[in-house]
Amino acid sequence: MNPKLLNAFKDYTMITIGIILVALGLEYFHIPHNIAAGGVSGLAIIINSFLPQVPVGAIILTLNLVLFLVAFLTLGGGFGAKTLYASFGMSLFMWVVERFYPPVILTEDLFINAAVGTIIIGIGMSLVFNFGASTGGTDILAKILSKYFHFDIGKSLLLVDFFIGLGGVLTFGITAGLYALLCIIFNGALIDRFIDGFNTAKELMIISRKEGEIIDFIIHELDRSCTVLNGYGGYTSEDIQVLYAVLYRRDYIRLRNFIREIDPRAFISVNEVHEVLGEGFKDIKL
Repeated sequence: MNPKLLNAFKDYTMITIGIILVALGLEYFHIPHNIAAGGVSGLAIIINSFLPQVPVGAIILTLNLVLFLVAFLTLGGGFGAKTLYASFGMSLFMWVVERFYPPVILTEDLFINAAVGTIIIGIGMSLVFNFGASTGGTDILAKILSKYFHFDIGKSLLLVDFFIGLGGVLTFGITAGLYALLCIIFNGALIDRFIDGFNTAKELMIISRKEGEIIDFIIHELDRSCTVLNGYGGYTSEDIQVLYAVLYRRDYIRLRNFIREIDPRAFISVNEVHEVLGEGFKDIKL
């Protein structure tokens, strides 16, 4: 299969999983309990309280259409196309749920509904964001802030959604409104944490007398590469070679175990890297 088509299939598959999670979190946890936790979905919940005959999914779709022009003009056609798919897909899935699987009250506990719904929605939105799309609405505004002002996506969402949360306080009362505000705060932190988790890698600096075997293992067993730096031992006064490599967690564990076997006296420095772009990792053009 063409690599571009394969990547596109992967992206849209993960986006689809993400929007399904967001829709389930809304329909079964937030909407039944009037938790307007920001975003167009939160605004739609507020509007639905005044127009109960109009489904929340339809309101979300209508509100998103107003913002799509902004997305196409400021974020480019690729992002706009994926966002269009995500928004229509989420609205369609919400309609299917409302039409054929009417949400039931799983629990009356407002805290459990707020917490579980926020976790499910946070995971779903992280997937959508991580593969270059948005669920539409205020997510678009958050992406614009992230692109042009270099804000974290989670913090951008927090700023935009805070005012919607205040609307929830005025509409549904102090208890539901405050839970909504708490959901907004934690949702932003969860999104940033989950996105970091998707792109996390290990940055390694290795000093070993078995550098040749380690390089061979990295290249032939892990199908990765490394950079060899010439160094000088301050204590030993000997010339040394320092291996620099960036690996995914699973590859790092395999390499660490290999080094333990061949050179227990090796020196390894490990740092957490939150994003890696370039050959062998995420395409820097995306």
